[in-house]
Amino acid sequence: MKLAAEQIILRPALTEKSEILKQDGKYVFFVSPEANRIEVAQAIEVIYNRGKKKEKDHIKVEKVNMITVHGKAARSGFRTTGRRADRKKAIITLAEGQILEDIGA
Repeated sequence: MKLAAEQIILRPALTEKSEILKQDGKYVFFVSPEANRIEVAQAIEVIYNRGKKKEKDHIKVEKVNMITVHGKAARSGFRTTGRRADRKKAIITLAEGQILEDIGA
């Protein structure tokens, strides 16, 4: 099943650790659980190269690391138990000197 780029990349993970990783040219995103490294790299390049005419302005993904975060048991109230959803994160490493302008505050 082929997913669109917007279905693969769900949202950026805006945490303290992801802010520290930005200094090294690495960005963290929550991605679809069915996505693999190749699809994530292609989706990032499609989304962030959209509308850029010059080749020198294009984003190039060098490396993708994937992490599956298993949901924890959670309680809501006295006896109501459940689980948080499993999530998948991708750490994207860009080529030297490249940045994503519209990530974070």
